[in-house]
Amino acid sequence: MAKNNIIEVIVFGQEIGKLGYDVDKRASFFQYNPEFLESNQYTNLFPYIFKRIKPLQVFKQFEGETFRGLPPMIADSLPDMFGNIIFKEWFEAKNKEFKKITPLEQLTYVSNRGMGAIEYHPIAKIPKSTTINIDEIVEILNKVLDLKNATAEDVLNDAALLNIFKIGTSAGGARPKILISEHKETGRIIPGDVEYSDAYNHFLVKLCMNEEWGYNKEKIEYAYYQLAQEVGIEMMPSKLIENKHFATLRYDRQNGEKQHVLTASGLTGWDFKKPENATYENVFKLALDLKVPHRDIQELFKRMIFNLVFANIDDHLKNHSFIFNKEADTWSLAPAYDLTYPLNINFNYSNIARALSINNKRNNINLTDVLTIAEAYAIKNPKGIIKDVQKATQLWGILTKQLDIPVKVSEGIKKEFLILIE
Repeated sequence: MAKNNIIEVIVFGQEIGKLGYDVDKRASFFQYNPEFLESNQYTNLFPYIFKRIKPLQVFKQFEGETFRGLPPMIADSLPDMFGNIIFKEWFEAKNKEFKKITPLEQLTYVSNRGMGAIEYHPIAKIPKSTTINIDEIVEILNKVLDLKNATAEDVLNDAALLNIFKIGTSAGGARPKILISEHKETGRIIPGDVEYSDAYNHFLVKLCMNEEWGYNKEKIEYAYYQLAQEVGIEMMPSKLIENKHFATLRYDRQNGEKQHVLTASGLTGWDFKKPENATYENVFKLALDLKVPHRDIQELFKRMIFNLVFANIDDHLKNHSFIFNKEADTWSLAPAYDLTYPLNINFNYSNIARALSINNKRNNINLTDVLTIAEAYAIKNPKGIIKDVQKATQLWGILTKQLDIPVKVSEGIKKEFLILIE
């Protein structure tokens, strides 16, 4: 391959290897840096897919939308669907054809601004902006997403798109979001894609975009966050900005350091869009194989029950992540995220199934099904966990009233709640 078709993969300031992609062969290549292997550091950094060997490794099995031909742990760094919309607009504003860009080139634009700790060099130089006005960002994003706006080309110039792109749009998922850093003392907000010092609180912000569903779904997610807190699910501290944008502290930026984080999909190569591997049993098996503490297995069970009881059916393999401890060379369950009611309450849905199956079922899951999981993974006091989560349903009306969520919406979501133990 030509030299410019190879990029360096950097973790914790070290080049751990080089990555290549061959468009004609539709294959990616990875080769560990021999010095990194010989150092015997971070031996558990990539527990699957990559073999800890010096020869070149070739990967042809990861074509498709999810991995785009890249090794899954690397594909975790690619922009999500929303990020790709912004990336496409920004790229084409520079008079380049988006269709011709390779996933490797896209990683060079992600460079050191992605989620987690993996960085990619060479870097596309993107200047930092000084401060951020969230209302202005929302206004520009609305124009980006409104594909029918005839004046879009006049407004969406390179500067406007760059302003969005450089503050981070690769945070995962399909909803509009940005990464920001808020100075702990002054409250000044700056782009959160490069900055990770301990002087700042680093937030992922899900933006309210004109309440296109007829209600504020970010407030719904905040209510779910409060419920999760009530039942003791581990989440990063979160808040509403201007009573409409959902902001959560990033667990991949802690104590002034980048944290190495991978999704269940990125760790294993399980495509989250395909049902074959999309089971809670597989997430439990993965957790056990990673040798996480048993309290994490208990926590995973509680999250599964929470998602069942509170009708979060979008609990797919990219919505479960693990975080690496570089000092101990071990993995643990990352804090929970994306706990919310994912559907538009104004629509009538049919044949909606859970992303992750339980006991080979995606619908009509009952107590026997979840107790089968509990027995298989030695869960302590599973019925007590279920009762505690169900008890929190009593808070739903109180929380939604405090947040001025319309009664119709609150009641519509409440109808979807599941009672496992009468």
